[in-house]
Amino acid sequence: MYILGISAFYHDSAACLLEDDEIIAAAQEERFTRKKHDAQFPSNAIGYCLREANISADQLDSVVFYEKPFVKFERLLETYLAFAPKGFKSFAMAMPVWIKDKLFQKSVLIKELETTLGENVDWRERLLFSEHHLSHAASAFYPSPFESAAVLTLDGVGEWTTASMALGKGKELEVVKEIKFPHSLGLLYSAFTYYTGFKVNSGEYKVMGLAPYGVPRYADLIREKLIKVAVDGSFQLDMSYFDYATGLTMTNKKFDALLGGPPRKSESELTQREMDLAASVQKVTEDVVIQLAKGIAKETGEKNLCLAGGVALNCVANGTLLREKIFENIWIQPAAGDAGGALGAALSAWYIHHNNNRHVSTERDAMKGTYLGPAFSDEEIENELIECGAVYHKLSEEELIDSVASSLADEKAVGWMQGRMEFGPRALGGRSIIADPRSPAMQKQLNLKVKYRESFRPFAPSVLCEDVNEWFEHDSDSPYMLLVADVQKDKRRSMTVEEEVLFGIDKLNVPRSFVPAITHVDYSARIQTVHADTNPRYHAVISKFKEKTGCPLVVNTSFNVRGEPIICTPTDAFKCFMGTELDVLAVGSYLLLKEEQDEALRENYEERYELD
Repeated sequence: MYILGISAFYHDSAACLLEDDEIIAAAQEERFTRKKHDAQFPSNAIGYCLREANISADQLDSVVFYEKPFVKFERLLETYLAFAPKGFKSFAMAMPVWIKDKLFQKSVLIKELETTLGENVDWRERLLFSEHHLSHAASAFYPSPFESAAVLTLDGVGEWTTASMALGKGKELEVVKEIKFPHSLGLLYSAFTYYTGFKVNSGEYKVMGLAPYGVPRYADLIREKLIKVAVDGSFQLDMSYFDYATGLTMTNKKFDALLGGPPRKSESELTQREMDLAASVQKVTEDVVIQLAKGIAKETGEKNLCLAGGVALNCVANGTLLREKIFENIWIQPAAGDAGGALGAALSAWYIHHNNNRHVSTERDAMKGTYLGPAFSDEEIENELIECGAVYHKLSEEELIDSVASSLADEKAVGWMQGRMEFGPRALGGRSIIADPRSPAMQKQLNLKVKYRESFRPFAPSVLCEDVNEWFEHDSDSPYMLLVADVQKDKRRSMTVEEEVLFGIDKLNVPRSFVPAITHVDYSARIQTVHADTNPRYHAVISKFKEKTGCPLVVNTSFNVRGEPIICTPTDAFKCFMGTELDVLAVGSYLLLKEEQDEALRENYEERYELD
């Protein structure tokens, strides 16, 4: 049986294909259209999934949408009625769109399916709808290595639900508790994302990265005025401070007055105030997650916890939760946001709607390392490189691994495109930029000359799984870069008296360990453990780097520049390579050196990125 899962029309549209209970393919639409967070119907991602499985559209038994549009419309309408007459302007703007398109989304979906897959199938008969938080919960529980688990989902908002607790056992999965809109931990975090001058639904990572530069001096004020938390972790927001329910902004003037001024303007200079605000909302978020987890553990007696929803991508909170040891085991869906809803929708159809038995994965989990996107043969890669006008060398695997490891040891920045593309927001050695973590200048260099993003943003280490405990205060797997842990004390650098008293962004350029490029200002790192069974070539290049340098880890950041999605194709890789100050590109069996490329091409691509 083939089941296609779809998420669309909000942000991060995606498609996922199951053959029975096996995940065959999954990808976000943005990777094909090159529009970051693309919300359109994922026709390209669907086409990829069918090609990967080598099936035709009429072989699909079910197509499952990740939420129920009419229930979402009901929430919107009831919210406006509850807050009336406040928010009429927002209501007047939203209603025509909902009435024209979204209220009749089933018809829209059928039309899109007919356009994408053909009209020779009665898609109305095969179309199913999951619920938003059930889709999140299913994406977390069913691929996990647990026979039974509690499941916590936290995000902005689905139809009505913003947080849920579910219980999974075997093939059964039931949502048993919910917190409903407008009370939302995800939207509280997004409100501070907006207030500190970053873009909602994409800037939350920046707030998390900025937090260690600040002091949580506003945390008590947030707890006192903005969010009330019960003993079991359930919470309510004081909506008089927020405008997101009915307005056109996240916060209002009462919020501004509470925190001492208007929101920071986007792209303006960051001050200590923004750093302290970031530290404060991060601390409150961690505390609420811990409180919720304690309440769930007490209520259910479960030893295992699964996490999904956008808040589950907060790897700092996840690391705090792991260290609290409230549960014996924690598993987090790597595509925890709305893109993963496509996967959860398909899995919920297989296990709940079609009532099939579940076989718990005997591997680490059922996600295949989340390498579920397209791969390209050497022939396809070479054809695209020729079309791009690239100068390249085709190497044996051993030669490629040795050349890349030597380039890394020489402090060169390497674009690394190998195997299948990752599903989810993190690059995990399929579509990555990699570099030497020992270089004190590498973080700043990659941020400003390659990624073209804020200099304070930290980078993550990819570390050989067998060496993780030697370098980090972490003794378990973290294959999806969803957990933060501290660098081991014996790998840290002693600070001078002058360095110890530095404050805020002044901390940035002070090396804190023997691997400064991946060590954040609080000695933390967002760890990815690399495993030979799921990504043998990436494991091999880090092993070779260790052989040459004694260091079993590399800097890993996503292969893209600010404002663009992670690369998908060899052409995407070449364009990013040429438009940035990357030194080396490794695509499949092909190695490209920047100094050998056509100077006119370099200038053309560099100008393009400057204009962007």
